[in-house]
Amino acid sequence: MNNEFCCIAAGQERFGTLTSSYYRGAHGIILVYDVTRRETFENLSDIWAEEVELYTNQKCIKILVGNKVDRDSERVVSREEGMALAQEHKCSFLECSAKTRENVLQCFKELTLKISEVPSLLENGSVVVRQQILKEKQVYQAPRGGGCCS
Repeated sequence: MNNEFCCIAAGQERFGTLTSSYYRGAHGIILVYDVTRRETFENLSDIWAEEVELYTNQKCIKILVGNKVDRDSERVVSREEGMALAQEHKCSFLECSAKTRENVLQCFKELTLKISEVPSLLENGSVVVRQQILKEKQVYQAPRGGGCCS
């Protein structure tokens, strides 16, 4: 399979054998855990991060995402723990809420921008994905403002 992106939810361990073939050759991977369920964070740390290192090349872009920040009163995984795990595995880090959409778009924008900064990943991607990444990069890096009040 030739997938440019792969998203791994830490709570889906029963699909592990299928997932390894799915994300092999991926250009970017989003590792997601639930900030309200410690076992998803631990499984991600113990299982998924190891598999990602095993099956992807060194240039693959990885982003660690803590989801469900809209449920802060139920949080059991701190932001600092997430940041430490991301640093340990050389990943970018974001927290988001799929429910409220907080930082969801930012996650994908960051992933596409980082892929666009690695020429070998960009060259090996499909034409459609390559064009979309370059388009996003231009929009994202466009100068802000420029009117009379900037």
